[in-house]
Amino acid sequence: MDAEPVKIERHDVPARLHHTNTGVRGVQAYREHEHGLFVSRPFIAHPRVRHWQAHLLPALGLVVCRYDFHGPREHDYHIDLARIARMGEVWTVRDQYLDVLVHAGLAAEIVDTEELLSSHKAGFIDTPELYEVVERAHRVLSELSRTRYRLGPWLEGYGLRLDWLPVPEPTAV
Repeated sequence: MDAEPVKIERHDVPARLHHTNTGVRGVQAYREHEHGLFVSRPFIAHPRVRHWQAHLLPALGLVVCRYDFHGPREHDYHIDLARIARMGEVWTVRDQYLDVLVHAGLAAEIVDTEELLSSHKAGFIDTPELYEVVERAHRVLSELSRTRYRLGPWLEGYGLRLDWLPVPEPTAV
């Protein structure tokens, strides 16, 4: 697997813009809360995803995402492991490669291990950060297993309750 440089995203709250490695996109909603930042935006012309919502949780080093797919749901939640910082009204997310996919009430799995290891080998992520992110991913997976893979009860253990917006059904064209 070819190594990919670390992905850095920025959320410019006043401008309502999400800067990613693939471009700049308008954001439907930003809401700050005591634990971080909520983001909601449509995915335009994406083959699988039509809408994305996320909570940036700096203290936990996580971005908890909920995708609405064009077809059948692939998973209930996608948790990115990341370093999150805020400077004024701009939030920066430095992706740490590993993700945890949550199938509510059924299972959770760590994904993108090969991507993390090849990026470490290429020098995009150093050894202390590699160990830190692997340890955090396994802690998330273990804690989720104790709540039978239910996101709400797991996060309640941290004093968190995440709210999500209803996403309108797609309109026929």
